[in-house]
Amino acid sequence: MTYEETLHYLYTSIPVFQNAGPSAYKPGLGTSIALDDHLGNPHKAYKTIHVAGTNGKGSVSHLLAAILRQSGYKVGLYTSPHLVDFRERIRVNGQKIPKEYVVDFVERNRSFFEPLQPSFFELTSSMAFDYFRAEKVDYAVIEVGMGGRLDSTNIITPILSIITNISLDHTQFLGDTVEKIAFEKAGIIKKDVPALVGEVDRHSVAQVFADAAAKAGTLVYFAQDEGLLKESYLMDTGEWYLDSAEYGQLFGELGGVVQFRNAITVLGAINLLSAAGVNIPVEAIREGFEHVVELTGLMGRWQVLQENRKSYATPGTTPEAGNICKSNWKKN
Repeated sequence: MTYEETLHYLYTSIPVFQNAGPSAYKPGLGTSIALDDHLGNPHKAYKTIHVAGTNGKGSVSHLLAAILRQSGYKVGLYTSPHLVDFRERIRVNGQKIPKEYVVDFVERNRSFFEPLQPSFFELTSSMAFDYFRAEKVDYAVIEVGMGGRLDSTNIITPILSIITNISLDHTQFLGDTVEKIAFEKAGIIKKDVPALVGEVDRHSVAQVFADAAAKAGTLVYFAQDEGLLKESYLMDTGEWYLDSAEYGQLFGELGGVVQFRNAITVLGAINLLSAAGVNIPVEAIREGFEHVVELTGLMGRWQVLQENRKSYATPGTTPEAGNICKSNWKKN
């Protein structure tokens, strides 16, 4: 098959949530485990960082990948959905997975996964894990697709689990209260793996994470309580400066006030990774924040599409994200 034929096959022969809606959702890890076993457990060949949350998980994932890359590591990055090109989902050091690898992966494994009938996300997750092993990455930053507990990425045992924040999203699958949704996202918390929660505005939600960590036998940290940020400044361009308690002044390339929150989560993650022995120089942190788009290929985070009549691209799939978009628009 050509690359175009392979994409057509993936989009038409396998359930895709963005096209088919709820019928494409497959809760449970059985299919993902079967795919992983078939491929020889590729995710065990490198260290992983797992990122869940209602909003901000894409930005946090890209920022961590940029900082790790600038620290001298070879870094895989798996995110979803893509904006333009399917290959945006799977990157190594900012470069998209080659078309040839996508074609080869499908052709090599088609006879196995057709009877298994994986979802689109289950298949692309296994493709990412396989590609990162082939590329011999040092670290892979893995973004959860939906929820956490039953997400197909949750077969990994990371060195750090991150939950950015909680608000109502995918309520038909995850529950109709923030506490129920927090429970699903807390499913990525694992034994002996430190967990970081970026922000929480309800004690009841914080308690869900504390209970999950206690049950798993690990510690949970709350970034907003760590005193990581001294002051922050939003510029007219939408970009920002912040004075961090440990790393001095940082310049943020990604626009929008929400990036302050994401920055605190990232700084909390850096502290925990450093404590685990990951070498992350201060200069790498600064360069990662300042050049995340160039380093990772990130698009669509309060991105200016047109200057003369201001047009922006930014994700906004939840009520909270919509409110953030309105706030950013008024400020610009």
